Amino acid sequence: MPGHRRPGRAATGRRATAVTTALLTLLALLLTGCSGGGANIAKNGPVRLTFWSALRGSQEVVDEFNRTHTDVKVDYAQVPSGEQGGWAKLSNAARAGNAPDVATIEYPQLPGFTIDGVPRDISELLPGSVRRKILPQALDLTTFDGRTYAVPVDIEPMVFLYRKDIFTKNRIPVPKTWAEFERSARKLKKAEPRSRIASLFTTGGTLYLAAYAWQAGGQWYDTSADTWRVSMDDAPTRKVARYWQGLKDDDLVRVEPGSSQQWRAHLRSGETAGYLAGAWAAGSMMASTPDGKGKWAIAPVPQWDAAKPKVSTQGGSTFMVTKDSDHPEEAMEFISWMVTSPDALRAKLSSGVSSAFPSVPALVPVARKEMDTSYFSGQDIFGLFDEQAKLIDPSWKWGPRMVSTTTSGDDGLAKAGAGSGSVLEALRDAQSRTMPDLKSLGLSVTTR
Repeated sequence: MPGHRRPGRAATGRRATAVTTALLTLLALLLTGCSGGGANIAKNGPVRLTFWSALRGSQEVVDEFNRTHTDVKVDYAQVPSGEQGGWAKLSNAARAGNAPDVATIEYPQLPGFTIDGVPRDISELLPGSVRRKILPQALDLTTFDGRTYAVPVDIEPMVFLYRKDIFTKNRIPVPKTWAEFERSARKLKKAEPRSRIASLFTTGGTLYLAAYAWQAGGQWYDTSADTWRVSMDDAPTRKVARYWQGLKDDDLVRVEPGSSQQWRAHLRSGETAGYLAGAWAAGSMMASTPDGKGKWAIAPVPQWDAAKPKVSTQGGSTFMVTKDSDHPEEAMEFISWMVTSPDALRAKLSSGVSSAFPSVPALVPVARKEMDTSYFSGQDIFGLFDEQAKLIDPSWKWGPRMVSTTTSGDDGLAKAGAGSGSVLEALRDAQSRTMPDLKSLGLSVTTR
């Protein structure tokens, strides 16, 4: 990674890489030294930071920070969400040398941005007092080769949202295992032939399959001896692919684009009676399907082995200090406040409904107090999220080019949905199409 040994550099480029790395390290030290005098800068007025984010509530958070801080002020610019151009905007700005001081990036994209040198190595900048407050599994996802490149703001353990009224009426058990999930799916289809228990997404579906594979013990990416090892068809992933292929072939799940109007309509009508997603989805459901109030509940995600529960994540964001920031210490002060302060979380929640699970577990009582859970009949959803977050398996790594990987996977899932391929073939095709992208970065890459 930038400023330190990058996993996977080809041997022929190591001498040039070593020189570049040394220069980047020296530059980072010089920038940190030049910008470390927040008190000196404050003599001429407050330090001004730029902050780019697509997260809801960011303006309210910035307003609260500016209201309560005098030496540092933040100028906020809303950017499109990643898939709608935010990632490209940040990449282009970094290439031009004018990235903002602070930017938001999702977990799957962070390794790629780190390889491209966009975030600053914040291992020494991140205060120990902040580090200790963050859920370790969240911090693991922002740390590569022992160096930290971003601060998690939320982490989204996967859960199962389901139509409690439909399950209760038809005496369908809420599944605790994936075997029970299939049995419940069959019982639901028999009781209400037009309803299905969940959806297999043809757009955005690759990231959902990643979460399922992660929970099953899969590892699509890892590094060994300076080499990236890729395996999107390892044994756990094959098990997951066969499972979802079986649900599809037996017409037990819907096959449709994720986040589409079609999918939303099925949720509203009860024709889709369940939704497997990250904790954030509870707030999204409340906002987009208000007539579902009192009908929905949330349960832990089904397990492969109930005696050894594992949870993966689906969604979640981090804050980075970019390499272009002239004020990294002040940028870290702002980030630390956003991640750990109850006032920051309250400001964020004041903008509307959000069930994003904070990366700092100590903030759970704040989230619980601020959120009206009458939609879920008063269920303590944040208590459930807290329990599930502690079960997140820390072994997962995201790859260097997840946008390319997921685009290729979604293409294959669309074919599988149309009957001209399979779920496993979609993942294998995504792997084969990703390999040239990784090699074009100068990385040493192999398959497992």
